[in-house]
Amino acid sequence: MARGDGCQGSSQVSFVHASPIGAPGLVAMATGFALFLLSLLVARSGAVKDTGQQKKSPRSLAGILIQGLGIGLAGFGPINVGLAPLSPFAIGQAILITLLMAAVIGLFVTSARALGRNWSLVARTRSDHSLVTNGPFAHVRHPIYVALFLFMIALAVAFGHPLHLLLAVPLYIAGTWLRIVEEERLLREMFGSVYDSYAARVRRFVPGIF
Repeated sequence: MARGDGCQGSSQVSFVHASPIGAPGLVAMATGFALFLLSLLVARSGAVKDTGQQKKSPRSLAGILIQGLGIGLAGFGPINVGLAPLSPFAIGQAILITLLMAAVIGLFVTSARALGRNWSLVARTRSDHSLVTNGPFAHVRHPIYVALFLFMIALAVAFGHPLHLLLAVPLYIAGTWLRIVEEERLLREMFGSVYDSYAARVRRFVPGIF
């Protein structure tokens, strides 16, 4: 009877089914997430309050919500800590998550530093706005969105939800595309051919490719 119950339970297929994970991966994710939140708070505390004339894009807020839905979906669902902590697969998960979160934090911190007072959650330009082309922006035009994409991957790996990426990635791409269309529109309105020249030589997400 016990065997039959076990077989019946394992035959059920659900989108929220969690793959086995190890405790080291969860620790790596928790540590990386805490450091990421700290870097976000530091970036926000150092931001200069908006003054003077500015243009904002309400549509970018919709993009933020769609991005957030995709990221949240990557981590949503039950967690199955079924791997021995010192097993090769558990250690491999932890290493992968650590590398992903290190890239996330590195990209975010260097991007926020390069943006300085231009950093904003919602797409907008100010009368004293400057076009940032240094730091990570010398290699890709939207490094923070690359960082958030890597964060979403790390979340799915850490919580054992790789299948969730089948929906999470399209949602994230849709939200990101909505945001960058608005951001680039505002930047083109303000900087004209200067931004066109920058966009012609620097790709959006992957240096020299896309």
